[in-house]
Amino acid sequence: MPQVKRALVSVHDKRGVVDFARGLSTLGVEILSTGGTADLLRRAEVPVKEVSEATGFPEMLDGRVKTLHPAVHGGLLARRDKPDHLAALAKHGIGLIDLVVVNLYPFEATVAKEGATPEEIIEQIDIGGPSMIRSAAKNHASVGVVCNPDRYGEVLDALKAHEGALPAALLKDLAREAFRTTARYDAAIGSWLAGQTEGKFPGFFYPLFEKVADLRYGENPHQKAALYRESGATGPSLATGEVLWGKELSFNNLLDLDSGLALAREFAGPACVIIKHNNPCGCSEGDSLVEAYRRAQAGDPVSAFGCVMALNRVVDAETAAAIASPDTFVEAIVAPGFAAGALDTLTRKQAWGKNVRIVKVGDLASSGGDRGLRNYQRIAGGLLLQDYDRMTMPTGPGPKCVTKRHPSEEETRDLMFAWTVCKHVMSNAIVFAKDRAVVGVGAGQMSRVDSSEIAVRKAGDRAKGAVLASDAFFPFPDGLEVAARAGVTAAIQPGGSRNDTAVIEAANAAGVAMLFTGMRHFRH
Repeated sequence: MPQVKRALVSVHDKRGVVDFARGLSTLGVEILSTGGTADLLRRAEVPVKEVSEATGFPEMLDGRVKTLHPAVHGGLLARRDKPDHLAALAKHGIGLIDLVVVNLYPFEATVAKEGATPEEIIEQIDIGGPSMIRSAAKNHASVGVVCNPDRYGEVLDALKAHEGALPAALLKDLAREAFRTTARYDAAIGSWLAGQTEGKFPGFFYPLFEKVADLRYGENPHQKAALYRESGATGPSLATGEVLWGKELSFNNLLDLDSGLALAREFAGPACVIIKHNNPCGCSEGDSLVEAYRRAQAGDPVSAFGCVMALNRVVDAETAAAIASPDTFVEAIVAPGFAAGALDTLTRKQAWGKNVRIVKVGDLASSGGDRGLRNYQRIAGGLLLQDYDRMTMPTGPGPKCVTKRHPSEEETRDLMFAWTVCKHVMSNAIVFAKDRAVVGVGAGQMSRVDSSEIAVRKAGDRAKGAVLASDAFFPFPDGLEVAARAGVTAAIQPGGSRNDTAVIEAANAAGVAMLFTGMRHFRH
């Protein structure tokens, strides 16, 4: 194992670097450093030598050029097992460098910062840092590279345990992390530049994700799975949330919770969404959170058994007590937060409480984590990329009434609610709603009339006086007629079918008020 006798320490993130450098110095390692890192170490009375002393060349161009010199990269890249390499270093008075401790300028953080200018962002493109990291990692048989402050303690322990040397397995692992770091860094830069010059869908696409956790399994127990967080995702989401209680989140839990969260954040008032198999089987917007929960639960109590739940307000004690009633069974809950006592009620009042997964995601009004993120769908051999469906209505004058009867004020309110929910239901989607609560859902059917019939069956007598939303146009009058016979009084749909006239005539015949939005909301 090669001895570590000389280290180059130059970091932007100075977390723990003083203690690490002091530890290296105690082991007899000579420390080279640059700029602010060197100043910090000197103030901490850690012996340090400026890189400019080793290179014989001063820092220049506002610090852009510090370590780009043969005296640095020669000392990193020289193979210790090649006499001609060592002879070349001796000829030019270049000393070996056995350890590089470098982390990079905060490019991703700067891009994510509100109001950051292109000039500010470009200045955070590190050149010397990645160059040193790659040089050391290429020569990892002899040179250690540490670009993660969390590993300082591990490296010091290894040096102490191996008499000032680093074992081969650790050197290789550090090199793996180093190349992964520079790959991520370059991908982030490439993605940003592509967005500046090529628009939303560039010629090359660099998705960048960091592993958060392994999952117990995927959609089924024989499938392995893991959760990754997208670079730059800092807003409220399952990938950035905090698990407060319960068993490990499963692949299906995460899909369902994400669907519920996306719908819950659509509403300005207190709202509760109950998800089963990636579809809302219950949803309500109320004057209070507990009211929203009770009405959402009443939407389809049978389907709600074993559900996941999303709420758009901090869960208070009264709402927690209602959720933890004897006739419920909840798999997982996501909300901005949980008030004092609410968590205890949810986890102890019912038997399912010991296993329920509870996730806190923070204020849903915060949308910073959504900036620039897009929706990916894998297909064999490729990737589909699109915007998220953030719009509910097209810009312009709003929905157009196409029937003789216009909807009442109450019907209009419920139509807007049902239309919002419908956007989050698997197509072909039909949603019945009444008093800002879902009373019946038909989802994911091969024909729209089948979805209408399912929604009628789910709603039962509650269909009387309810409204209907359809995510795409009715190709024939039959789906609307099924709903009208059940008592639906108003409908909202995109329009655009060649049979629109027949559908409008059927609505007029049944006394159903109908709005056209001009916007479709398929969800596959």
